Amino acid sequence: MGRVSAWEALLLGFVEGLTEFLPVSSTGHLTLLFHLLGLPIEGDAFLKTFLIAIQLGAILAILLLYGRRFALDRALWLRIAVAFLPTAAIGFLFYPLIKGVILGKDGIVVFFLFFVGLVLLLTDRLAERARYQDVLELPLSRVALIGVFQGLSALFPGTSRSGATILGGLLLGLRRKAAAEFSFLLALPTMLAAVGYDLLKSAPSVHDGGWGLLLLGFAAALLTALLTVRGMLALVERVGFKPFAYYRMALALVYAYFFLR
Repeated sequence: MGRVSAWEALLLGFVEGLTEFLPVSSTGHLTLLFHLLGLPIEGDAFLKTFLIAIQLGAILAILLLYGRRFALDRALWLRIAVAFLPTAAIGFLFYPLIKGVILGKDGIVVFFLFFVGLVLLLTDRLAERARYQDVLELPLSRVALIGVFQGLSALFPGTSRSGATILGGLLLGLRRKAAAEFSFLLALPTMLAAVGYDLLKSAPSVHDGGWGLLLLGFAAALLTALLTVRGMLALVERVGFKPFAYYRMALALVYAYFFLR
């Protein structure tokens, strides 16, 4: 814990807020940044908790941006609940594997950064023939499958929670903007459950100074995510997900060159 400075906590929070809702893998970026800063995430329980806990800032940004729709639209609640159930089941069953074994593994991050980028590039073409304009039009069976996509993303750092959810939405017939917005909304229960569960298990190991660092990362992630979400939707409506796909694949190659040799 003592290895993380205040400015590093702010920088990590900024990157979390910038990348959490983009289909580029926030975990992949943060793992790379930990390397660049010389922070040993694989052997440090606090850093793993920090990586998960600062997501609360990004969650609050979505609540501020979409809270009114979330509160008033009961049909939307049902779809979020249906998608959340398979995600929760996968996350609960595999939590020890995710936290203790998979999180921070460079080879896994690089592979899924590239692979999901490639699949997203191919899948983006389906949006031109998308059948559903809004998630409320999507059959519940397909909504549940989006939850499976999201749950599986937790098993493989570098996949991207939002990337997997958007990918699932596109494959199941959603328009680009609808897939992106449902990814944002589904993040609320998913990330609250994941972060809350981790903090309950990890809180005893976080000392007083650690909570201050978590708060700095939280604030940076909140402010950055507020700005990022709107910009992403505008970009997706104009050019689709191709820029994110190409970026993922390029980042994977750079990551592999510097850290897998």
